[in-house]
Amino acid sequence: MNAHTTTGFPYRVSRVMDATAARAWEAYTTAAEWQAWFGAEEGSAELDVRVGGRWKCVLLGPDGGRYPLGGTFLEVEEGRRLVLSMAVPGAPDEVMGVTFEEAGGGVEVTIDQTNATAEECARAREGSTMILANLAAHVER
Repeated sequence: MNAHTTTGFPYRVSRVMDATAARAWEAYTTAAEWQAWFGAEEGSAELDVRVGGRWKCVLLGPDGGRYPLGGTFLEVEEGRRLVLSMAVPGAPDEVMGVTFEEAGGGVEVTIDQTNATAEECARAREGSTMILANLAAHVER
């Protein structure tokens, strides 16, 4: 959990990747790279990676739908940790932490979040697991 977390249903998922922490950080904080692995519509990603900076994109769903996402960077520890809000239309804003740590010749990327309900937590955990799988595939190429 992080300083912005209140109460609810927390989860944490991690993945060790065959890349450096610097490489994973770059892929997570550079708009062109981020949209490539995150599943965003080409040209839709904007990342202003600084405390108070905004981020946004349009996700492309498997059904062909377009889903706008966005939020604010709440904490930025260069090369190590991001805490960002995530505004999803029709749902309460969430706060997600992403940590990058060197681990045994690779990097361990961890996502933590607390959700208002168990159902939201299950969906968010599934989404975070997919995020980490996509990031790993991108940085391990």
